Amino acid sequence: MSPVDRDSLAARLKAEGLEASPWSTLPGERFESRTNDFDKIVVVVEGSITYGLSGYGVGFLLTPGERLDLPANIPHEAVVGPKGVTCLEARLAAGTLGTKARGRGYRW
Repeated sequence: MSPVDRDSLAARLKAEGLEASPWSTLPGERFESRTNDFDKIVVVVEGSITYGLSGYGVGFLLTPGERLDLPANIPHEAVVGPKGVTCLEARLAAGTLGTKARGRGYRW
């Protein structure tokens, strides 16, 4: 998958009133199950990451330009793809996104 323009993704998030911070990690990294006390939005710029929702039997494979809206208090884990991942992440007050996780493609 080809990377997408980080500045244009950041501008789209900013148009929604969101301030996003970039982060990256290495291929194959695993994040154990956890919950957050905040809502978060993750958009992949380059590489891939798969988020699993513990206990829900649902997962989201995110590639460049794809987004996950993850409400607070939902147990989730993640595995980074074979080329690593670079993302933009915005954090919001708990309850802002409702109660269901949603994955969306580039044309959100």
